[in-house]
Amino acid sequence: MFQIDRRIVTHFDFLLPILVIPIIIFSHYLISEANQMLASKQMVYFGVGFFAFLFFFLLPMRKLEWLIPIFYWIGIVLLISVFIFGTRKLGAQRWIEIPFVHFTVQPSEFFKPLFLLMLCYLVKQNPPPSTGYGLKMFSIVSAHILIPFVLILIEPDLGTALVLLIIGYGVLFLVGVDKKIWLIVALIIPITAVISYNYILHDYQKKRIETFINSAESCENCHQVRQSIVAIGSGGLTGKSKDEATQTMLKFLPISTSDFIFAYVVERQGFFGGLGLLFLYTLLILHLMTLFIKHKKDYFTQIVAAGIALLLFVYTGVNIAMTVGFAPVVGIPLPFFSYGGSSFITFMIFFGIFENLMAFRFDPMHKSIKYSTNQPNKHFFKER
Repeated sequence: MFQIDRRIVTHFDFLLPILVIPIIIFSHYLISEANQMLASKQMVYFGVGFFAFLFFFLLPMRKLEWLIPIFYWIGIVLLISVFIFGTRKLGAQRWIEIPFVHFTVQPSEFFKPLFLLMLCYLVKQNPPPSTGYGLKMFSIVSAHILIPFVLILIEPDLGTALVLLIIGYGVLFLVGVDKKIWLIVALIIPITAVISYNYILHDYQKKRIETFINSAESCENCHQVRQSIVAIGSGGLTGKSKDEATQTMLKFLPISTSDFIFAYVVERQGFFGGLGLLFLYTLLILHLMTLFIKHKKDYFTQIVAAGIALLLFVYTGVNIAMTVGFAPVVGIPLPFFSYGGSSFITFMIFFGIFENLMAFRFDPMHKSIKYSTNQPNKHFFKER
């Protein structure tokens, strides 16, 4: 007779949904005010995201970890196929159209979970020594980071490419790399930055950087940021009523339900409302980093926790900095808050994977893994 091990329930991380659900509810409330049609579509995304979470939560992740490299390279093939079969929108070739249904998917968005799982796989196969990774292993992991980075960069999708780069090397930094290697990287970065700016970046990407560097008064293309700052300033400490939130309701604030939704939050809920939202994100990130520290030698759980925390930090930091003019406008959404399906579903997949690794650690059907501390470069399966 089928019976659920009680340890699955006791090891499920209930603090994650406790922190995430208020963010989702708050988002839906504001989007409903701004555009009821978008709110209805967002409910569909919530449903798809829930089923994505459930699917990856129930998937025997550790038992199927040998498939991770296969799916990673399938993802790379899809990124390459964008240049052959891809659909061009707004000057970028990032989407693949599914035949007969005229529905497009963006491989770079759904590549993120595969990317993070591949980092888990590489680290688990070759755990870092006490001194950190040497040049050989650093080069192997770097290759798996840089290949998708370059493919996504030339689509072009600078925002997603930089996110993968930051997550990849952020995970490496947390796992441990020889200090001499980081010194070499620090010397190479300025050279590659100059080369990238002059020969790789497109004109509109350079213009965004120039726009960010220039002051708002002298910039010709800062209308979005200026309206965002006006909305934030007008919110005061406690915010305005719906009828008085003119920046949003009269459409002065562009993309108020997605890229610039934080400005909408502050206009409606004021400084305290924006601070409360930031507090939830901060608790979420700190909780994940605490779990990273707690689960030593369980590299899958560690790296997924750290990767999600870094993603939340980068997305939240860049999105909010963008709305106040402290970062270029790159179209990075606010996690679980901005309108849209791709980002929401991707994060639900991440949390499904993470809760799977947490809850099923002691379930024999999921074949929990133990590591040999005497031989750090080998591992074996052991059923508990």
